[in-house]
Amino acid sequence: MNFFGILLKQLSVKDFVDMGIVALMIYQVLKIVHGTRAVQILIGMVFLSGIYALGINYNLYTLNWILDHFFDYFFIIFIILFQDQLRAALANVGTGRKMFQFFDRSPVGFDVEEVVRATAVMSKERIGGLIVLERKNGLQNYIETGTFLDCEVHSDLLYSIFTTSSPLHDGAIIIRDDRVAAAACFLPLSKNVDIDRHYGTRHRAALGISEVSDAVVITVSEETGKINICLDGVFYACADENVLRQYVNHLWSGEKLKDGLAKIEAR
Repeated sequence: MNFFGILLKQLSVKDFVDMGIVALMIYQVLKIVHGTRAVQILIGMVFLSGIYALGINYNLYTLNWILDHFFDYFFIIFIILFQDQLRAALANVGTGRKMFQFFDRSPVGFDVEEVVRATAVMSKERIGGLIVLERKNGLQNYIETGTFLDCEVHSDLLYSIFTTSSPLHDGAIIIRDDRVAAAACFLPLSKNVDIDRHYGTRHRAALGISEVSDAVVITVSEETGKINICLDGVFYACADENVLRQYVNHLWSGEKLKDGLAKIEAR
């Protein structure tokens, strides 16, 4: 007890603030890498640090020389290895998404029913679909890869775009605010090696864009007709159009989910 008493007397309010900020940063880093391949990379770096400590303790000169040079460039290596995670984290900080999410419950900017209606028809007819709903992280660089539309959100339009006879069906639709910004957009594929092998390119693209932004992605499987909603690299199955409607309204306007539905937790 005396030790802790002396320690507390040595610490000032500034020290507690300093430790709190560092702890928060470490916590956010762990949240970002949780469930991704970055976890294995972190474990490997911890393992190397342990070997380095042993090398110093037992004077292993060659090993120490190699690891000395490795850790000299640690921050550069860290940025290269975790560039995707760092990009997502900085984007979230830039929009204030995590800090002010509780107070920021803006109403839905587009007509949810139009999206739900089109998705339901595509599901019944087994027409593959990929619809991206932009939130706070801008998707302009992905919009520019597709065909610019800038038109109202309408179920007939969404359905016609994804029919196989349409020249725009191969790609994603991106909805910004209350407008269809573009169609046939190219999205980054997920780099997660643990993805279910049954997922095709459409689902991998949905995971990819959700890993680098806060976008909500709706997918319709061409093979099974199943509807999924994807957020933060996680799929949430939608048994029917009613479930999809609940999820979208929950994410945009904070409506409470009915019992039995999987809770959505943004990382």
